[in-house]
Amino acid sequence: MQNLIKTLFKVAVIFLIIITLNSCGGGLKLPKAGDARKMEVEGRERARKNIEEGRGISLKNLGKNRSTNYEFSTSNPLWRATFDVIDFMPLVTVDYSGGMIITDWYTDSNTSNDSLKFTIRFLSNEIRADSLKIIIHKKTCKLQSNCVVQKFSSNKLENTIRADIIKKAAILEAASKNKKKN
Repeated sequence: MQNLIKTLFKVAVIFLIIITLNSCGGGLKLPKAGDARKMEVEGRERARKNIEEGRGISLKNLGKNRSTNYEFSTSNPLWRATFDVIDFMPLVTVDYSGGMIITDWYTDSNTSNDSLKFTIRFLSNEIRADSLKIIIHKKTCKLQSNCVVQKFSSNKLENTIRADIIKKAAILEAASKNKKKN
């Protein structure tokens, strides 16, 4: 009986060691086909690729004055203009890195049964009409629990919002350029 307990204890300890090592990533892991972590064998090739992707330091550019253009939400006129145009609507999701704004359902005081919800996607930081994709959903409720939600295809409303955003963004960018000149 004593031998059986000692053997079971040894098996349990070995099992715990194997589980611990496996959870720490101690097992052999081969890169999968198309794995982004796969690295080239040649060190010079890996260093060249890192510098091209901006993940390394190049001694050629060490003494040069390099400027970087960071487009944060406060410096992006298209992003700021969108908030100025839809400031009357409650927001559900605001994702600058993903380039998306989703509003909550908005009901006008004139219509109590219909609500609108806007999804605005930023396809580019350039101030152009094709830089924005605006999707509008309409919710119509006959009773509180009986609602129908559908995509609202009103090109007039989408174009009006898009035009307002583009105009406001152009004004903000012009003001920013004037401020930089002074």
